[in-house]
Amino acid sequence: MEPSVIYHVDERNIATVTLNRAEKHNAFDDKMISELTRAFKQAGEDKNVRALILKAEGKSFSAGADLNWMKRMATYTEAQNENDALGLAEMLQTLYTMPKPTIARVQGAAFGGAVGLIACCDIAIGSKLSKFCLSEVKIGLIPATISPYVVEAMGARVCRRYFQTAEVFSARRARRLGLLSESVTEDELDSTIDNILSNIIKNGPQAVAKAKALVQWVSSQEINNELLSKTSKLIAQVRTSEEGQEGLSAFLEKRSASWVEMNNDK
Repeated sequence: MEPSVIYHVDERNIATVTLNRAEKHNAFDDKMISELTRAFKQAGEDKNVRALILKAEGKSFSAGADLNWMKRMATYTEAQNENDALGLAEMLQTLYTMPKPTIARVQGAAFGGAVGLIACCDIAIGSKLSKFCLSEVKIGLIPATISPYVVEAMGARVCRRYFQTAEVFSARRARRLGLLSESVTEDELDSTIDNILSNIIKNGPQAVAKAKALVQWVSSQEINNELLSKTSKLIAQVRTSEEGQEGLSAFLEKRSASWVEMNNDK
Protein backbone atom coordinates (compact mmCIF):
# COMPACT_ATOMS: atom_id res chain seq x y z
CA MET A 1 0.00 0.00 0.00
CA GLU A 2 1.36 3.41 -0.99
CA PRO A 3 1.72 6.04 1.75
CA SER A 4 -0.99 8.68 1.85
CA VAL A 5 1.71 11.34 2.26
CA ILE A 6 5.05 11.49 0.39
CA TYR A 7 7.98 13.46 1.81
CA HIS A 8 10.93 14.43 -0.40
CA VAL A 9 13.84 16.88 -0.16
CA ASP A 10 15.55 17.93 -3.40
CA GLU A 11 19.09 19.06 -4.17
CA ARG A 12 18.16 22.68 -3.33
CA ASN A 13 17.05 21.55 0.15
CA ILE A 14 13.42 22.28 -0.72
CA ALA A 15 11.08 19.83 1.02
CA THR A 16 7.91 18.73 -0.76
CA VAL A 17 5.00 17.16 1.10
CA THR A 18 2.55 15.53 -1.30
CA LEU A 19 -0.99 14.39 -0.53
CA ASN A 20 -1.06 11.01 -2.25
CA ARG A 21 -4.68 9.80 -2.30
CA ALA A 22 -5.61 10.95 -5.79
CA GLU A 23 -8.26 8.23 -6.13
CA LYS A 24 -10.02 9.72 -3.06
CA HIS A 25 -9.45 13.32 -4.22
CA ASN A 26 -6.90 13.52 -1.38
CA ALA A 27 -9.61 13.47 1.25
CA PHE A 28 -7.88 13.14 4.60
CA ASP A 29 -8.48 10.92 7.59
CA ASP A 30 -6.74 10.40 10.92
CA LYS A 31 -3.97 8.36 9.25
CA MET A 32 -3.17 11.09 6.71
CA ILE A 33 -3.33 13.74 9.43
CA SER A 34 -0.78 11.78 11.48
CA GLU A 35 1.50 11.38 8.45
CA LEU A 36 1.24 15.10 7.64
CA THR A 37 2.13 16.01 11.23
CA ARG A 38 5.26 13.84 11.05
CA ALA A 39 6.27 15.29 7.67
CA PHE A 40 5.80 18.89 8.83
CA LYS A 41 7.81 18.23 11.99
CA GLN A 42 10.57 16.58 9.96
CA ALA A 43 10.85 19.58 7.64
CA GLY A 44 10.70 22.06 10.48
CA GLU A 45 13.44 20.31 12.46
CA ASP A 46 15.80 19.73 9.50
CA LYS A 47 18.34 22.57 9.60
CA ASN A 48 19.16 22.05 5.93
CA VAL A 49 15.59 22.50 4.63
CA ARG A 50 15.10 26.00 3.22
CA ALA A 51 11.38 25.90 2.37
CA LEU A 52 8.42 23.54 2.04
CA ILE A 53 5.94 23.00 -0.79
CA LEU A 54 2.58 21.42 0.06
CA LYS A 55 1.03 19.83 -3.04
CA ALA A 56 -1.33 17.06 -4.09
CA GLU A 57 -1.48 14.32 -6.70
CA GLY A 58 -4.40 14.09 -9.11
CA LYS A 59 -7.15 16.48 -10.12
CA SER A 60 -7.98 17.84 -6.67
CA PHE A 61 -5.91 19.46 -3.97
CA SER A 62 -8.19 17.92 -1.34
CA ALA A 63 -11.90 17.22 -0.96
CA GLY A 64 -11.63 17.69 2.80
CA ALA A 65 -12.58 14.95 5.25
CA ASP A 66 -12.71 11.32 4.11
CA LEU A 67 -16.21 9.77 4.08
CA ASN A 68 -15.21 6.65 6.03
CA TRP A 69 -13.46 8.79 8.64
CA MET A 70 -16.63 10.87 9.04
CA LYS A 71 -18.65 7.67 9.47
CA ARG A 72 -16.35 6.60 12.30
CA MET A 73 -16.49 10.06 13.89
CA ALA A 74 -20.28 9.89 13.90
CA THR A 75 -20.09 6.95 16.33
CA TYR A 76 -17.56 8.60 18.66
CA THR A 77 -18.45 10.08 22.03
CA GLU A 78 -17.93 13.81 22.58
CA ALA A 79 -14.65 13.08 24.39
CA GLN A 80 -13.45 10.85 21.54
CA ASN A 81 -14.41 13.52 19.01
CA GLU A 82 -12.47 16.14 20.96
CA ASN A 83 -9.38 13.92 21.03
CA ASP A 84 -9.76 13.27 17.29
CA ALA A 85 -10.06 17.00 16.56
CA LEU A 86 -6.93 17.71 18.61
CA GLY A 87 -4.97 15.57 16.16
CA LEU A 88 -6.07 17.83 13.30
CA ALA A 89 -5.37 20.91 15.42
CA GLU A 90 -1.82 19.75 16.12
CA MET A 91 -1.18 19.11 12.43
CA LEU A 92 -2.42 22.55 11.41
CA GLN A 93 -0.45 24.31 14.13
CA THR A 94 2.72 22.40 13.18
CA LEU A 95 2.35 23.66 9.61
CA TYR A 96 1.42 27.21 10.65
CA THR A 97 4.37 27.61 13.05
CA MET A 98 6.99 25.82 10.93
CA PRO A 99 10.17 27.96 11.00
CA LYS A 100 10.51 27.73 7.20
CA PRO A 101 8.64 29.39 4.31
CA THR A 102 5.66 27.25 3.29
CA ILE A 103 3.98 27.34 -0.12
CA ALA A 104 0.70 25.62 -1.04
CA ARG A 105 0.35 24.47 -4.65
CA VAL A 106 -3.39 24.28 -5.29
CA GLN A 107 -5.25 22.69 -8.20
CA GLY A 108 -8.85 21.54 -8.56
CA ALA A 109 -11.11 21.37 -5.52
CA ALA A 110 -10.09 22.52 -2.05
CA PHE A 111 -13.03 21.91 0.27
CA GLY A 112 -13.54 21.91 4.03
CA GLY A 113 -10.36 21.23 5.97
CA ALA A 114 -8.28 21.68 2.82
CA VAL A 115 -8.99 25.40 3.04
CA GLY A 116 -7.41 25.27 6.50
CA LEU A 117 -4.25 23.67 5.10
CA ILE A 118 -3.97 26.43 2.51
CA ALA A 119 -4.58 29.15 5.10
CA CYS A 120 -1.79 27.76 7.31
CA CYS A 121 0.77 28.23 4.53
CA ASP A 122 2.68 31.50 4.14
CA ILE A 123 2.05 31.61 0.39
CA ALA A 124 -0.61 29.88 -1.72
CA ILE A 125 -0.44 29.63 -5.50
CA GLY A 126 -3.63 28.32 -7.10
CA SER A 127 -4.77 27.31 -10.55
CA LYS A 128 -7.30 29.70 -12.07
CA LEU A 129 -9.65 26.71 -12.37
CA SER A 130 -9.44 25.75 -8.69
CA LYS A 131 -12.57 25.94 -6.52
CA PHE A 132 -12.97 26.49 -2.79
CA CYS A 133 -15.69 25.78 -0.27
CA LEU A 134 -16.03 25.91 3.51
CA SER A 135 -18.58 23.14 3.29
CA GLU A 136 -18.97 22.00 6.91
CA VAL A 137 -22.41 23.49 7.60
CA LYS A 138 -23.86 21.50 4.71
CA ILE A 139 -23.66 18.41 6.92
CA GLY A 140 -24.47 20.17 10.18
CA LEU A 141 -20.89 20.81 11.28
CA ILE A 142 -18.71 23.92 11.64
CA PRO A 143 -15.11 24.67 10.53
CA ALA A 144 -13.98 25.06 14.13
CA THR A 145 -10.46 23.59 14.06
CA ILE A 146 -9.40 25.41 10.89
CA SER A 147 -11.13 28.68 11.85
CA PRO A 148 -8.16 30.51 13.47
CA TYR A 149 -6.13 30.22 10.28
CA VAL A 150 -8.94 30.84 7.78
CA VAL A 151 -10.19 33.89 9.68
CA GLU A 152 -6.64 35.27 9.79
CA ALA A 153 -6.20 34.68 6.04
CA MET A 154 -9.58 35.92 4.82
CA GLY A 155 -10.86 38.23 7.56
CA ALA A 156 -13.76 37.92 9.99
CA ARG A 157 -16.43 39.63 7.87
CA VAL A 158 -15.73 37.44 4.85
CA CYS A 159 -15.74 34.31 6.99
CA ARG A 160 -19.09 35.24 8.53
CA ARG A 161 -20.48 34.82 5.01
CA TYR A 162 -18.68 31.72 3.77
CA PHE A 163 -18.78 29.80 7.06
CA GLN A 164 -22.58 30.12 6.96
CA THR A 165 -23.39 29.82 3.27
CA ALA A 166 -20.98 27.04 2.22
CA GLU A 167 -20.86 28.69 -1.21
CA VAL A 168 -18.31 27.45 -3.72
CA PHE A 169 -16.02 30.32 -4.74
CA SER A 170 -13.50 30.70 -7.54
CA ALA A 171 -9.74 31.11 -7.52
CA ARG A 172 -10.22 34.71 -8.62
CA ARG A 173 -12.35 35.40 -5.56
CA ALA A 174 -9.99 33.41 -3.31
CA ARG A 175 -7.20 35.69 -4.52
CA ARG A 176 -9.27 38.81 -3.76
CA LEU A 177 -10.19 37.48 -0.31
CA GLY A 178 -6.57 36.72 0.63
CA LEU A 179 -6.70 32.91 0.67
CA LEU A 180 -4.55 32.70 -2.48
CA SER A 181 -1.43 34.79 -3.02
CA GLU A 182 -1.67 34.37 -6.80
CA SER A 183 -3.88 32.53 -9.27
CA VAL A 184 -2.23 31.34 -12.48
CA THR A 185 -2.85 28.82 -15.23
CA GLU A 186 -2.21 25.22 -14.24
CA ASP A 187 0.83 25.15 -16.54
CA GLU A 188 2.28 28.11 -14.63
CA LEU A 189 1.91 26.66 -11.12
CA ASP A 190 5.37 25.12 -10.88
CA SER A 191 7.26 27.94 -12.60
CA THR A 192 5.55 30.53 -10.37
CA ILE A 193 6.52 28.58 -7.26
CA ASP A 194 10.08 28.13 -8.55
CA ASN A 195 10.38 31.89 -9.02
CA ILE A 196 9.30 32.46 -5.41
CA LEU A 197 11.70 29.80 -4.15
CA SER A 198 14.59 31.31 -6.12
CA ASN A 199 14.06 34.54 -4.18
CA ILE A 200 13.74 32.77 -0.82
CA ILE A 201 16.98 30.80 -1.10
CA LYS A 202 18.95 33.98 -1.81
CA ASN A 203 18.07 35.20 1.68
CA GLY A 204 19.59 34.43 5.07
CA PRO A 205 17.96 31.23 6.41
CA GLN A 206 17.82 32.44 10.01
CA ALA A 207 16.58 35.86 8.93
CA VAL A 208 13.78 34.25 6.92
CA ALA A 209 12.67 32.19 9.93
CA LYS A 210 12.82 35.24 12.22
CA ALA A 211 10.93 37.38 9.68
CA LYS A 212 8.12 34.81 9.54
CA ALA A 213 7.90 34.66 13.34
CA LEU A 214 7.99 38.47 13.44
CA VAL A 215 4.84 38.77 11.32
CA GLN A 216 2.95 36.24 13.44
CA TRP A 217 3.97 38.02 16.65
CA VAL A 218 3.62 41.69 15.60
CA SER A 219 0.20 41.19 14.00
CA SER A 220 -1.35 40.58 17.43
CA GLN A 221 0.45 43.42 19.24
CA GLU A 222 -0.61 46.96 20.02
CA ILE A 223 1.71 49.59 18.60
CA ASN A 224 3.07 51.26 21.73
CA ASN A 225 6.40 52.09 23.39
CA GLU A 226 6.81 48.51 24.61
CA LEU A 227 6.51 47.15 21.08
CA LEU A 228 8.93 49.78 19.75
CA SER A 229 11.44 48.77 22.40
CA LYS A 230 11.08 45.04 21.71
CA THR A 231 11.40 45.40 17.93
CA SER A 232 14.45 47.66 18.37
CA LYS A 233 16.10 45.05 20.59
CA LEU A 234 15.24 42.37 18.07
CA ILE A 235 16.90 44.12 15.11
CA ALA A 236 19.95 44.88 17.28
CA GLN A 237 20.27 41.16 18.08
CA VAL A 238 19.91 40.20 14.43
CA ARG A 239 22.41 42.82 13.22
CA THR A 240 25.07 41.52 15.62
CA SER A 241 24.37 37.83 14.92
CA GLU A 242 26.78 35.76 12.81
CA GLU A 243 24.34 35.65 9.89
CA GLY A 244 23.55 39.36 10.18
CA GLN A 245 27.23 40.28 10.17
CA GLU A 246 27.87 38.06 7.13
CA GLY A 247 24.93 39.58 5.27
CA LEU A 248 25.98 43.15 6.00
CA SER A 249 29.61 42.41 5.08
CA ALA A 250 28.59 40.77 1.80
CA PHE A 251 26.41 43.77 0.92
CA LEU A 252 29.12 46.32 1.71
CA GLU A 253 31.79 44.28 -0.07
CA LYS A 254 29.52 43.73 -3.09
CA ARG A 255 29.81 39.94 -2.98
CA SER A 256 27.40 37.04 -2.54
CA ALA A 257 26.61 36.01 1.02
CA SER A 258 27.83 32.61 2.17
CA TRP A 259 24.38 31.01 1.99
CA VAL A 260 24.01 32.09 -1.66
CA GLU A 261 27.43 30.66 -2.54
CA MET A 262 26.57 27.37 -0.81
CA ASN A 263 23.37 27.12 -2.84
CA ASN A 264 25.19 27.92 -6.10
CA ASP A 265 27.70 25.14 -5.43
CA LYS A 266 24.92 22.50 -5.58
